[in-house]
Amino acid sequence: MLKLPFSKSAAMTAIGLTLIGGAVVAQTVPMEPVQWDKRRLDQLDRNVRRLERALTQRNAAGQPVIVEPDPEVVALQGQVSILEQRLNDLEQTFQRVNADGERLTFQLDEATRDNAALSRRLRDAEGRIEKIERAAEEEAELNGPIVANSPTGDAGQDLAAALRLLGTDAVRGQRALETVIVTWPNTPQSREANSRLGDLHVAARDNAAAVPAYAAALNGWPRTPWAPETTLKLAEALRATDRATQACGALNEFTRRYAETATAAQKTRATQLRTRAACS
Repeated sequence: MLKLPFSKSAAMTAIGLTLIGGAVVAQTVPMEPVQWDKRRLDQLDRNVRRLERALTQRNAAGQPVIVEPDPEVVALQGQVSILEQRLNDLEQTFQRVNADGERLTFQLDEATRDNAALSRRLRDAEGRIEKIERAAEEEAELNGPIVANSPTGDAGQDLAAALRLLGTDAVRGQRALETVIVTWPNTPQSREANSRLGDLHVAARDNAAAVPAYAAALNGWPRTPWAPETTLKLAEALRATDRATQACGALNEFTRRYAETATAAQKTRATQLRTRAACS
């Protein structure tokens, strides 16, 4: 019985098998790069046929040829099978990792969007809180009691600062005038601040509040450039609040104290007011 190991070496040397003296002899031929043209393919076909006839003859003579696998090949096939299984396991692991990665990426994107939304809401809330706090501070500043306070330490400079502020912020400017009045009582600056305060009340159509402001400005009948105009404004506010008698008294003071230095327009206005108030 002839056993032929089935291996790579057998496959490589099978072509070199020749029949010598009716026996099959394996000849190892160095493997050279083969150019497979028609002649070589025909030669390969003839060699295969010879090998088949030799195997048939040995089987007929009671010497069957048994082809057994090479143990190295078997072991290699087993290792290949194990590697294939491990490769399949790795592929499944990679698939699970990729799926987990995609899921984590999606969750991360959602978390990023949620964080961005929360950040926007937080900024909005902070902005609203800041506005509320500023509004509360402004309300406390504007509605709190007026107390003596001199930013400059000088009545004239405090009044000038209040008038500048009045040009940009009427509410704070009015409060600044009131602060000048409290801080510097019985001064020319306090009287002028009262005159300006009366103008603000008239502009707000609050003649009732304008009357005491103008009266305080004219306390002692100051000889200042604004005094004649303020006296006429006092008379107008008194007439507007149905105090015609007092309005006529103010016009009499205008004639007695300021007529000489008053402008023609002011004198004309005084005459018109006398007519409207029905002064005798």
